[in-house]
Parts: sequence; structure tokens; C-alpha cells
Amino acid sequence: MIALDIRRGQLLDRLQELDGRLHGIEAELDSPHSKDWEDAAVEREGDEVLEGLGQAGQEEIRRIRAALQRMREGEYGYCVQCGTEVAEDRLNLLPATPFCAPCAAKHG
Repeated sequence: MIALDIRRGQLLDRLQELDGRLHGIEAELDSPHSKDWEDAAVEREGDEVLEGLGQAGQEEIRRIRAALQRMREGEYGYCVQCGTEVAEDRLNLLPATPFCAPCAAKHG
């Protein structure tokens, strides 16, 4: 199994990347909009996409922080639902996951 400090580093790196991305999204959303109606409509569509990306990023940040908390509590790598060990292959793909594959399938 990959060492916990390596996983922690991966999660912290991702957290930093998301934080930078969210600051960029906020800056873009705060920028002035065009007064031209057609341009404003296109900009609004872009803003909706950015807002969706921002919400997805915030959700991922929440999952990463929860994973880091599980690490501090010595519970990382175990399913929060059933308590079984989460497969390393699953953690390689989704290092912040709180669920084993069967429980994740139940939670959708």
C-alpha cells in the first residue's frame, strides 16, 4: 500500500491546485460584463459553466478535507459505511474516497 504521507501529499497538492483554480473562477466571475446584449448572453452562459466548475471544485475540496481528517484520526483507507479496507486501486484513482466500491455503488 502507498505510504500515508505520500497520499497526504497527493491530497494536499490537489487541494492547492483546486484553491488556485477557484480563485481564478472567482476573479473571472467578478470581471465586468459587456453592455452588448448578445455578448452579455454569451458571457452569462460562460458564467454558468464557471459556477458549475466552482461548485464541483468546492465539493472536491470538501471530500479532500474529510479524507485528511480521516488520516488524522487513523481511519483513512477504510470505508466509512461498512468499515472494510478500501482497495488500493480505488484509492489510487480516488484518493479522497470515503467508500469501498460496493458501498460507493449503493450511494450512487
